[in-house]
Amino acid sequence: MTERRAILSGSTFEEQIGYARAVVVGDAVHVSGTTGFDYRTMTIADDVVEQAEQCLRNIGEALAEAGCTFADVVRVRYLLPQREEFEPCWPVLRRYFGEVRPAATMMVCGLADPRMRIEIEVDARRPAGE
Repeated sequence: MTERRAILSGSTFEEQIGYARAVVVGDAVHVSGTTGFDYRTMTIADDVVEQAEQCLRNIGEALAEAGCTFADVVRVRYLLPQREEFEPCWPVLRRYFGEVRPAATMMVCGLADPRMRIEIEVDARRPAGE
């Protein structure tokens, strides 16, 4: 049977809602939708680009705990309440994914908290031997 391991970030949302920041099953790593909250302080910037940066820092920490890097990401999903806020984030996203070129989707939808302006989720494959 393939081992399943949950990775927790310490976000109060994980406890309140009942989910993990990421789940590792075999060589697959599934990172939950991650917002721009700094989970240590539970604060969030007003600026969408700053939120995107924080999302990716949060995701990077989960990937590292799973034994991955952004180079291992195969799928990314961007969720934003306002379509026009996606393009300002492109330079940040390109820094993380420009060489990796994962499959990607952007969706316009409501998010759980009105302060949230972007949410990002990724799927990755752990390198052999991890």
